[in-house]
Amino acid sequence: MARRTTSNSPGSSPGPRNRTPQPLPRRRRTVGDFAKALLAFVALLVLLIGVPGALAAQIGWPLPSGAPKVEWLQQEITVDTFINVLTVVVWFAWAQFTACVLVEVKAALSGVGLPNRVPGAGPSQLLARQLVAALLLVGATAASFAPGLSQLGQQLEGNQRPAAAAAAQQTPGGLLGQQQEQAAASAAALAEQAAGAAAHAEGGSGAQASGDDTKFYRIQPPEGRHHDSLWEIAERHLGDGRRYKEIHQLNKDRTQPDGSKLSEASLIRPGWIMEMPGDARGGELVEVPDEAPKVSPEVQRQISDYARTGGAHQQGAGQQGGGFGSQDRDTAHISLPEQRPAPGQGHQQGQPGRQGEQEHAAPAAGEGSGFGLPQALLGAPLLAAGLLGALGRRRRQALWQSALGAVGGRRGMEPPTPTGAAADAQDALLVGADPEGVRLLDRSLRGLAAALAGESRPLPTVYAAWMSGNGDLHLQLAQPAGKPPAPWQLGQDQTFWMLARADAERYEDVDTAAPYPGLVSLGTMDDSRLLLNLESVPGIVSLSGREQDRAGVFASVAAELATNGWSDRMTITLVGFGEDLTPLAPNRLRHLDDIEALVETMEAETRQRRGALGAAGHDSVLTGRTGPAQHTRWAPHLVLLAAEPSAEDAVKLAELAADASRLGIGYLVGTQSGDLPGAAWEMEITSEGKLLAPLLGLELDAQLLPVSQQRAVVELFTDADPERDDDRPTTTPPFLVDISEQGRPAVYARLVGPYEIIGLETPDGERSPLLHEALALLLLHREGVHPRVLSSALWPRGVTDDVRDALVERLRTWLGSDPDGTARLAADATGRLKLAKSVVSDLDVLRSLYHEATQGRGAGSRAVRGRLLTDALVLVRGPLLAERSAGRYGWLTHEIIDAQLPLLVADIGLALSAFHLEKDRAEKAIEALDAALGSAPGDERLWHELLRATHATGDTDRLKRLAADLVSRSGARGLPPRTEALLDELLPTWRSGVASVG
Repeated sequence: MARRTTSNSPGSSPGPRNRTPQPLPRRRRTVGDFAKALLAFVALLVLLIGVPGALAAQIGWPLPSGAPKVEWLQQEITVDTFINVLTVVVWFAWAQFTACVLVEVKAALSGVGLPNRVPGAGPSQLLARQLVAALLLVGATAASFAPGLSQLGQQLEGNQRPAAAAAAQQTPGGLLGQQQEQAAASAAALAEQAAGAAAHAEGGSGAQASGDDTKFYRIQPPEGRHHDSLWEIAERHLGDGRRYKEIHQLNKDRTQPDGSKLSEASLIRPGWIMEMPGDARGGELVEVPDEAPKVSPEVQRQISDYARTGGAHQQGAGQQGGGFGSQDRDTAHISLPEQRPAPGQGHQQGQPGRQGEQEHAAPAAGEGSGFGLPQALLGAPLLAAGLLGALGRRRRQALWQSALGAVGGRRGMEPPTPTGAAADAQDALLVGADPEGVRLLDRSLRGLAAALAGESRPLPTVYAAWMSGNGDLHLQLAQPAGKPPAPWQLGQDQTFWMLARADAERYEDVDTAAPYPGLVSLGTMDDSRLLLNLESVPGIVSLSGREQDRAGVFASVAAELATNGWSDRMTITLVGFGEDLTPLAPNRLRHLDDIEALVETMEAETRQRRGALGAAGHDSVLTGRTGPAQHTRWAPHLVLLAAEPSAEDAVKLAELAADASRLGIGYLVGTQSGDLPGAAWEMEITSEGKLLAPLLGLELDAQLLPVSQQRAVVELFTDADPERDDDRPTTTPPFLVDISEQGRPAVYARLVGPYEIIGLETPDGERSPLLHEALALLLLHREGVHPRVLSSALWPRGVTDDVRDALVERLRTWLGSDPDGTARLAADATGRLKLAKSVVSDLDVLRSLYHEATQGRGAGSRAVRGRLLTDALVLVRGPLLAERSAGRYGWLTHEIIDAQLPLLVADIGLALSAFHLEKDRAEKAIEALDAALGSAPGDERLWHELLRATHATGDTDRLKRLAADLVSRSGARGLPPRTEALLDELLPTWRSGVASVG
């Protein structure tokens, strides 16, 4: 990734110009400083020595000289008793104050971290800190150890930080900083930083000229959930958090005391030294050379080494172009993980996250507008996989509801064939989808949750996941959580857990709740895809930019959350957009009309979740997900608010979002201005499709779902809606063949059962499997197949255009031409590949026979109907493409033919059974039903008709045996209610009869 730097030119940044820092005049110690130090010394003498001396001389030992007795409780309380009690209290107060002084002096002299807190000594410790600071004000290092006296009124008990700094600490930079291991290294680094830049005093090549003051800051170790960030440092010492780029510019790529660098994809670490711009101010800074002589020679040598890494290096770097849009990613707090090969592998081409995600980033060369597909769906493999899977489930549901409803001509209904933009969208989903990536992501996350639960460890808070180009998965944690369970490994630092693709492929399905269902794709940086965990954000995520640009982000986020494969249950509330998106997932998506309804809804849910967590004894939804109620509780609720809230509503939302991450609630809110109260993470979408997050240091190629493609996708779902009530005519098969003797095809392929081809010579061994598979795909899609869909199906890992075109040409040559010279494989006006009518499959014949028997000539002639249905059932030789080669035909997982074929066979069996029962030929009906059950054993309708046909034979024992067989097949689930009701009607004693048969 190319390094991006800020410019020194005016207008390159929305904040103050990143000018070369000029040193301020040296600050000499004044008479006032010495007076303050003298007064502090006197005060400490009085408090530490005078108070105990006076107590000992004037009052003496206040406690009784003997063991307690019962008679003491009966003695009269005198003035001496009160004085002794008060004396004991004063002694305790003195001891506490003395402890505070010792803690502050130790921290000041050693420079190790922040001073420890003395329990219950807030005011006492503040006073001790100020007195120690005033005493050391004339020394070498006082400025870095304690705030100035002028800040006394601003300090809060417990070393809390000012409100501006606390707000800045809620950014991922503060929460994703290094903590435990680096805190130990900060002890030595503090002494080095305290010297600041002794090299400048020695005349070495530093960032400032010799003899000038140079100021330095030491990155503070974490305190609770508060961590230093460059933004916060700039806020405190430069007056503007946006000047963090100046600090970064002065220090990037310089070796720190622990040997590491502030470089690309790195976080600032406790104990690091930051050279500051010359106008930096604040009591925590160390000024050199005034204070350098006060440190040890060893520390001076170390600080000299650091200072020598500045100078010309910084000036050269500062001359590179930049601006707000090109801010350094080196300060990224959600940082791009280091790319590393999986164990035993290199960075092989053809091993991306999708098994070819890189090929989806842009259309193949030479494929213009007439040959292209919607780019947004091609470049969103996880979104496309989710939509494709949800669409398949919707179509299967429609088929089964149509079959079980048995409403007139809707029995055996064929899904409508999409056209126009909907067809392009479907093709883009087929090309762009990465179901294997979704499967690995889901198994990896659930496997991690199961492993942690097995070790009685809580789930760590995850802010983001990166799916890298070689297929590795990196989880970025809010804070270090120790060593991950195998096969997970620590990543580039303590806040990254990494799982190599080779290890992820060994995971099996586990019965545990999805741990991070709120992960959603935002875009790509280089060849890595970022998934942000909206559920874990400590506040609101704001999205600014033009309304039409924001709409594409909101639609993409909503569609992926609604259909992704790595979550179980969730609620997604859409406000200000998305009413037409609800068909994607009616059980997940909910649309509200206005913000007022949203606030009312979320206030009630926030109260309910807080109470439920408290009653369950959990501190967050993460711990609840790994408990015994994991499958029924703590599903996330994600709010997507596209309409900009008013100032009053924004404040209400900020209050609700303050505790949202603990409750499993996430907020993504659109804003025109970018200034939103309570926004922890701020993002901006540009008209060029870039998603910028300055505080996070991200610049992504955004994942979008534009309005036109959004409508096309929704059309696919609405056309497949099983509840849709329209006036469409009964669906006709997409391709009807001439079933007469004159309609004999030139090429006949048997797909129902073992794959056979009649009418063609078998190609040579190497080419045969690909040609057979390509022909099968075309036969199942008589409407045509886009060339990119064909190549994606045959080569899931990706392939070049010339290889694909060569295969198409070989397939065209193999199929040959009709007698009139027409090629049997040609492209239509849209560029899709279609087969000629002379190339036919047994599935085409099966559909045509059933259609002709029920809606054609057989509808008016009983004899014709019986003959056609019998011929159709004879064609059924087993499941589709039985005995197919292992590792091939993976594209069948996208198809619904596996649901269509059993339903079609069942409809044929039922129709033929009814034909025979009309003439009381029960045995013939049973024969037809048995044949259909061989291909559709799970169809309840066939079993019901088999029960009726068996009952019609009058053989009660045979009926009992069939009932017993049904009961054994049902297993622990038991018989379906309809089946039980039918048995009660046909065989009232079936329960006892089944027991006797068993």
